[in-house]
Amino acid sequence: MRRGNIFIVIQIILMSLLFFSCPAQQKTNGNLEAAKKAISASNAIYFQAFAKGDSSIFIDRYAKDCWIMPPNAPALCGVDAPLEFFKTAYHKFGLRNGKFITIGVFGDGVEFVTEEGFWESFDANNKLFDNGKFLVLWKKTPAGWKMFRDSFSSDRSQ
Repeated sequence: MRRGNIFIVIQIILMSLLFFSCPAQQKTNGNLEAAKKAISASNAIYFQAFAKGDSSIFIDRYAKDCWIMPPNAPALCGVDAPLEFFKTAYHKFGLRNGKFITIGVFGDGVEFVTEEGFWESFDANNKLFDNGKFLVLWKKTPAGWKMFRDSFSSDRSQ
């Protein structure tokens, strides 16, 4: 009889844990879905900055304390990093368009999430001139989801 009571107590505890953990899981999933939606919207306009020659569109994608970590170059850090990167990509490399192919977004969607995927870059003639992979750590700021750490590398040899 005692074993039966212990079994019932264990069932009650397990059911309670399941019951109380479900709303938290739903909230986390909702946060992650909201982050994914914000990232998708940001990515959709990212390359418009280059097509229009408007650095403000580009700068607005990044957190004030961001790091941009391009391949074969030092990291660009802080509030001036996006403008510095934009100028180099636009003027030196002739970047005028591109696209992101997001493979996954991971995290709880509360403060940070990580995005992984592939990218392609196009010149003024809409010719593909570079492509590769990326990892971006996104940060939720008062102004919305912003790129906090942007690391990418080319699939092409130099």
